[in-house]
Amino acid sequence: MDFAAQLPAHAVHTVMGCGWSGVKNGELLRRAADQFDAFVTMDRNLEHQQNLPALSLGVVIIRAPSNRLRDLLPLTADILLALEGLPPG
Repeated sequence: MDFAAQLPAHAVHTVMGCGWSGVKNGELLRRAADQFDAFVTMDRNLEHQQNLPALSLGVVIIRAPSNRLRDLLPLTADILLALEGLPPG
């Protein structure tokens, strides 16, 4: 099972699936802003490294022990709630 299956109302794409592996955060966010409404990440330093309020897409930072499905599944409802009406930045 893939975590994206837990978000059926959303089109989910991974950085790797977009061919953006190795792209630095600033450029990654610029690319994502051109194509998506929201960016979901586990990078806890992102909010300290980037000017998130200036972005034209919403950002959800997941705080979980790992990106394993067993750690993400309990957060599904919170992630979906965060995505509802997520403002840019």
